Amino acid sequence: MRNRWQYLWPIGGYLGLLLWCFSVLMLVPLAVWAAFKSAGRPEVPGAAYWVPALIAAAGALVLKRDLKNPQLDTRRAMVLCALGWIVLSAVGALPFHLALRVSFLDAYFETVSGFTTTGITVLSGLDDMPRSILFWRSFIQWLGGLGILTFFLAILYTAGSAHRLYGAESHKVFSRRPAPGLFHTLRILWLIYVVLTAGVVAALLLAGMARFDAFSHGMTALSTGGYSPHDKSIEWYRTCKHVNPAVIEYILIVGMTLGGMSFMVHYRLCRGRIKALWDSLEMRLWWLILAGATGVVMLSCYLSGKGAADVHETFRDCLFQVVSLVTTTGFSTRNIATDFGSGAMLVFLVLMLIGGCVGSTGGGLKVLRIGVLLKMVGRQIGRLTYGPAVVQPLIVDGDIVDDEEIKRIAALFFAWVVLLGFGALVTTLLPVPGAPSARGALASASGMFSALGNIGPCFIDTPEMAKLHWGVKMVYILGMLAGRLEILPLLLLFSPRTWR
Repeated sequence: MRNRWQYLWPIGGYLGLLLWCFSVLMLVPLAVWAAFKSAGRPEVPGAAYWVPALIAAAGALVLKRDLKNPQLDTRRAMVLCALGWIVLSAVGALPFHLALRVSFLDAYFETVSGFTTTGITVLSGLDDMPRSILFWRSFIQWLGGLGILTFFLAILYTAGSAHRLYGAESHKVFSRRPAPGLFHTLRILWLIYVVLTAGVVAALLLAGMARFDAFSHGMTALSTGGYSPHDKSIEWYRTCKHVNPAVIEYILIVGMTLGGMSFMVHYRLCRGRIKALWDSLEMRLWWLILAGATGVVMLSCYLSGKGAADVHETFRDCLFQVVSLVTTTGFSTRNIATDFGSGAMLVFLVLMLIGGCVGSTGGGLKVLRIGVLLKMVGRQIGRLTYGPAVVQPLIVDGDIVDDEEIKRIAALFFAWVVLLGFGALVTTLLPVPGAPSARGALASASGMFSALGNIGPCFIDTPEMAKLHWGVKMVYILGMLAGRLEILPLLLLFSPRTWR
């Protein structure tokens, strides 16, 4: 037992560092609160922000460790990663709990959904909420876009275990870094992230969007989070007769697409390598998915009689929703459960499974892994055709994918299928009065698709989501964390071998 305690001892120290940094970070929403308060806008009590800051600081003091030997092996890094997301989400939930008087479970659900950039919400009445709370929703999604630990590593860089912490949180699939040093990689990633966010915000301002809305949507578009300060999401700009709703939608389409693409592609584009847009298997498959899904959804709309007379409007609606779902952002201009046809609903579920590119802010299984799985099928067909004696290595972009990586992708895919089935089953078995759609098999499956894929929209409406059984919400919380951390770090917490 003593050896086990010594083995786990450094995790508390690192967790204390995260809490200390998070307590300082709470000054940002507190400053926003002060600005709107001084402007005479109705606001929540300031305790909604300084109390969580004090709690985080107190937790940091309790967990303070003398990290003379800060090295973490892979297992401890994964445990710290999972615990970090769980604990920081608990502290980040306090503003919602204290300000809006919602249950802590709902506040925690909202915060996990924000940090994991999922975007499922149990809150309604957003249009009338205090601005500082709406800012906090968008801000936690922006922080979670590149990863909470990635942000803290960029600030509290410690060479000892940084590589393992980065690997525990980032997407675990073969990929290159833009720079050989980890600190340089983090600096480049966050610089690109900030610049792209600023570009989307500026474009939305030029399109006539209000400043607060522009900043909110800019943060949640690049992070592919999807939180909006309006209950109707992007559809609000149509219903309020905004002067440029189509321009706003196209700007967000570009922003979501940029967030769903690998940041390695962005880095190469910054260096003038335009061919980065098509010279890899993942990017070619990415454009094919966007074009093919948009075409099928448009066809479904017209075959079901739900297409608009204006073809351009139907195209814009379909493209917006396809990009929103495949990038796992979750903005909407129409109701995905009623306004696109049955065929489109099936396409949407597939897009939820696929998700964005490796190295992006998007969730899902990832386009590159789908490409590898397709190549695995092709290789098996080849073996049947040419015989088992013929050696056919699996090659992606000129590199041979080793068998360990193939096994890991297959195992991850299987784990996804199991979790999706489990979540759908729990949602079906634990319905509540007032949430009739949650009883349907398709709606039940879509809820877990949305949670595990870190997407947001599903075939369960927000009022119904808020009324779901607490057990379903807990399963969705686990699904959101598993999807963001790619399952393994979370599973380690439930392994008895980790704690003995």
